[in-house]
Amino acid sequence: MRILLLTAGSRGDVEPFLALGRRAVRDGHTVRIGVTREFVATAEKADLDAAALDANYAELVAEQGVSPLAAMRSFRSTIMPMMTALLRSTTAVATAFRPDVLVYHPKLLAAPLAAAALDVPAVLAEIVPVVTPTREFPAAGVTTANLGPFNRITFRATEAANRMFAKPLRELRSELALPARGPIPGPARALVPVSPALLRRPADWPETTVITGQWHEPDTTEPDAETAEFLAGGNVIYAGFGSMAVGDARERANAVVAAARAVGHRVLLVTGWGGLASPDDPTDVLVRKSVPHHGVLPRCVAAVHHGGAGTVHAVVRAGLPSVVVPFLADQPFWAGLLHRQGLAAEPLPVRRLTADRLARRLATLPTPAAAAIAAERLATEDGCDLALTTIAG
Repeated sequence: MRILLLTAGSRGDVEPFLALGRRAVRDGHTVRIGVTREFVATAEKADLDAAALDANYAELVAEQGVSPLAAMRSFRSTIMPMMTALLRSTTAVATAFRPDVLVYHPKLLAAPLAAAALDVPAVLAEIVPVVTPTREFPAAGVTTANLGPFNRITFRATEAANRMFAKPLRELRSELALPARGPIPGPARALVPVSPALLRRPADWPETTVITGQWHEPDTTEPDAETAEFLAGGNVIYAGFGSMAVGDARERANAVVAAARAVGHRVLLVTGWGGLASPDDPTDVLVRKSVPHHGVLPRCVAAVHHGGAGTVHAVVRAGLPSVVVPFLADQPFWAGLLHRQGLAAEPLPVRRLTADRLARRLATLPTPAAAAIAAERLATEDGCDLALTTIAG
């Protein structure tokens, strides 16, 4: 089977597709993965046939951060041109590869158009639950308040993206010889690459929506020698806010380091795409731009993170209790979910982050028992296998 994988965003959006792609190749499928330019080399390093999508989220974050206000201000000058190019390259990559099935991230709004033009099934990869409506919880990123029967309405927010980029999508319909009006077939399946240890399947989801478990492959990458030596000293807290380049990253780092010192811990501080910066006083702190989660997290005692879906799974897989400092989008959803399951302290929204508040949460972290049980469950899951079985079916 010829499988085309299409994704865009940050590390947490790309890594699940890399894992699925590698498993699909091993299972004998012909795979191409479309990723934005900053991840092409990463995909090729993973021994995947990669095609570049015409966008670069790393450059966008470096230029204007992740502030919704900044995005609104630059919508006409930056966001619309970038998304138009991304949508066009999505259909171009699909047309060139001519897959038997197309698996796509929700950001790739043109993927269903490409699938319709090629007359092949499209499979939605619902990285976070924002597309398939349910009464049981609101769409991640819309609200954290449980609205009961009105929860389903919150999932309509995703339709706004199609309206926002209606003009380039209309143009692509014409170029692909699709009807100018009327519905395009929706995805044949929706795969939710989230561990059922974290998210219970809603009873009102259709059979076509499948929780597969995280798309994950064992990573044997070890940290560099200095990092390994630092971790061997013990009492290390992992701190990383990923791509959350907004506000004062150094001030956040200073607060994290001060909180860790207050409870007797050292800090492995991961700057990512600008979520954190080197602190003013680096005593008992090791700073890295990125680290292999598999090789680092099991050697830490706790984690302080932003609550991205990928980081959430990595932390739970390592059996670590955590403090989630959500910034935006789906992060408050994951923060609340971990707290309710006894896997994390009470969420600490970034706007309320201070050294004292974080120290109090670190001092009252849940016991590792719940995290250890969840880690055992994740270790038995094979999300890639279930995903490929579903796609092939």
